[in-house]
Amino acid sequence: MNKIHPTAIVSREAKIGTNVEIGPYTIIHDDVEIGNDCVIGANVGIYDGARIGNGVKIFQSASVANAPQDLKYANEKTFLYIGDNTVVREFTALHRGTTATGKTSIGSNCLIMALSHVAHDCVIGNNVIIAGGVMLAGHVHVEDTVVVGGLSAIHQFCKVGQHTMVGGGSMINADVPPYCMTSGYPARFMGLNIIGLRRRGFSNEDINAIKEAYRIFYNSGLLHTEALEKVKEQFSDNPSVKNIIDFISASQRGIMRK
Repeated sequence: MNKIHPTAIVSREAKIGTNVEIGPYTIIHDDVEIGNDCVIGANVGIYDGARIGNGVKIFQSASVANAPQDLKYANEKTFLYIGDNTVVREFTALHRGTTATGKTSIGSNCLIMALSHVAHDCVIGNNVIIAGGVMLAGHVHVEDTVVVGGLSAIHQFCKVGQHTMVGGGSMINADVPPYCMTSGYPARFMGLNIIGLRRRGFSNEDINAIKEAYRIFYNSGLLHTEALEKVKEQFSDNPSVKNIIDFISASQRGIMRK
């Protein structure tokens, strides 16, 4: 049975699951779908195009699936997806996509902390933590199991690789390859996220291979293209290093510097 506060305004056209709690003065628009076992706090705005999974918690005064801040946007039908068991804290702003991709997507088991902004057409993977005051510009892609420290900013179209930790107050203006620690303005390569990798079950053999791959890439004195070829020759049979190779090879904005 749902528990909807009498001051909440919930469209009859919205699709609301079971065991959902909706707080006072929250407004839920027509084209909204909310899964089961969700908790929506007070003064939340959930706009057309929101597609919210099961077990999601959205705290007070969050804005979910509002129109993107893109001058080309002309009120076309787009979406914002939030996966199961994700937590969206107070005063966050999550914008739906534009016709460029049609959607903004946030994965499952994520934590989006207070005062953060996820702009149009972003893709956030699973098990991602975005700390307070983080700003993600349009078309940013954050892969699985990334931690983004508070007050950081990520430039549009940048990509952050899996298992990366971004230090607080960083400015990401180039792609951040997997397994790294990065910090600074602009952000620089600060070594491996070794503690995170060990917590997630990476073997010593894999960690050593990743470490050597980045030593070649950042410390060998080779051009990045030459270093990448050398890493391919030595480690292409290691799945973890192959993720690095594939990520760098596909980069459109270039890889962050040391």
